[in-house]
Amino acid sequence: MTNTAFISHPDTLLHVMDGSHPESPARITAIKNAVHASNLNKKLQFYDAPAATQAQLKRVHTSEYVEYIHNIAPKAGLVRLDGDTAMGPMSLSAALHASGAVILATDLVMAGKVDNAFCCARPPGHHAGRANSAGFCIFNHIAVGVAHALAHHQLKRAAIIDFDVHHGDGTEDIFKDNPNVMLCSTFQHPFYPHSGADSRSKNIINIPLPAKTNGTDFKKVFAAEFKPALDAFRPEIVFVSAGFDAHIHDPLADLALTTDDYVWITEFIKEIAKKHAKNRIISSLEGGYHLASLAESSWAHINKLAH
Repeated sequence: MTNTAFISHPDTLLHVMDGSHPESPARITAIKNAVHASNLNKKLQFYDAPAATQAQLKRVHTSEYVEYIHNIAPKAGLVRLDGDTAMGPMSLSAALHASGAVILATDLVMAGKVDNAFCCARPPGHHAGRANSAGFCIFNHIAVGVAHALAHHQLKRAAIIDFDVHHGDGTEDIFKDNPNVMLCSTFQHPFYPHSGADSRSKNIINIPLPAKTNGTDFKKVFAAEFKPALDAFRPEIVFVSAGFDAHIHDPLADLALTTDDYVWITEFIKEIAKKHAKNRIISSLEGGYHLASLAESSWAHINKLAH
């Protein structure tokens, strides 16, 4: 059996953009309820996330942006960062702990205390670029963790697999010129954020997919595009932007994955990590807005990580 960490923080439930927003605290509650309603909770090691420091954030975000977010965080009410992203009084703490979750996960995996980890936190992160918020995202948690692995743990090659339905444009913005990081990303296209279809490079393996793409075609992409690229790159650690909004029931998108497809994707990731990365996997929640499907798919993903 694999040793798997489950990392979260109470403040992740206190970030609210408005009363009816789909990126809601109920997403975290749904995942935690699914974990605790099964025997899976007995197989996990539970941790509270620390808050990321400004120095850790500034490895991937500009100093000006990090300081701007700290300064603009409201004491009451809502502040709009962009057309899709807002901050309330607890949003800064939630975002800091979401980045801190990925840092802690990296430290636990590198210390050999666990084989892999799932970070159950919000807001999501993969749309946040070097100097901007976007798409519900304030800080790019996966990018913060990758930079920590490279700088603090002196790793040379880190891979990111992003299976969220939206292109991880912020992650690409941060790492597009970094040969030590490979980003493998599937996403619906044309679709928000309307990027990624023409920016593939040696270390950015973007695969745009048309609406209604199902698991069969997803698997073909992973086998034909991601596997040879990752085998050639030989990552020492694998990070996962785990968005479950490519599910067929998700209200914000139009791909057609099922829970079984997320099990297969997780198995694929585990095989890559076993072959190249000493089983090191850090997965962090991104999208997923149909609560029942999110709970079921994330449970299946975590369960596969833990076995």
